[in-house]
Amino acid sequence: MNWTGHALVAPRSRLGDALARDEPTRTGVYFLVGDDPDQPSKARVYVGEGDSVVDRIKSHSKDPSKDFWSRACIVTSKDANLTKAHVRYLEHRFVELTKAADRANIANGNEPSRKALPESDIADMEFFISQVEVILPVIGFDFLRPKGKIPVSTNSVDSAQVLKPSQVELVLTSGKHGYEAHAIEVDGEITVLKGSMATTKSDFSTNGYALLREQLISDGRLAASVDPSFLEFTKDVTFASASAAAAVIKNRNTNGRTSWRLVSTGQTLKDWQDAQLGVSS
Repeated sequence: MNWTGHALVAPRSRLGDALARDEPTRTGVYFLVGDDPDQPSKARVYVGEGDSVVDRIKSHSKDPSKDFWSRACIVTSKDANLTKAHVRYLEHRFVELTKAADRANIANGNEPSRKALPESDIADMEFFISQVEVILPVIGFDFLRPKGKIPVSTNSVDSAQVLKPSQVELVLTSGKHGYEAHAIEVDGEITVLKGSMATTKSDFSTNGYALLREQLISDGRLAASVDPSFLEFTKDVTFASASAAAAVIKNRNTNGRTSWRLVSTGQTLKDWQDAQLGVSS
């Protein structure tokens, strides 16, 4: 109720219309977002700031090194109460948060340094940031959204105790091929945890996520293990769906809702989700 921020979003093809509005002439921060041509499994984001955002974006639109972006998001204040010092602080923090979320690669050549502000202004800016973090996923940007993480533990009970209420710990195993993968589900996304295994075997079934699997291998996030029968996740990797995660692990199309099981109960993810709705399988 007390937030005075304003977010303006436009595709690059409508940039002229967006920049003709009053908001881009104000002091603010902006995000230029598109696919990363070097890593298609991730987005690329440029974070900037300016006394007059419109001038900065017009400059970027002519820069061949920033041809990747397809949408722009400009964040200003309706009360025009953001100063240059404020937006330089925001720029640094948004770069920091984007890197921490690890959903997109940063296109900024030089990381902006943190700017000193009075303690009261820092509190105001952190509240401003918290509101932007709420708004961006609603308008289709998830690069600030933290990935769910839990410590990998040999004791599933201990590791389950640190889960947030919205998180579910999952496991996918194969008695036939001998691999095991651990993951957590948060708001529909599946984060496969570092150390999980995927099979190298292929039964020549269709795999609609083959390109994604190849990209993960190319990025080094899925690498050869000691056993040539398996690949190992070298980092936590977040997938948009349970089926995408399962297909990469099994190397074939598969129903992720029936492949993943809850560590705590042994239910399939499908049975657990249906139980939340009072639906019997």
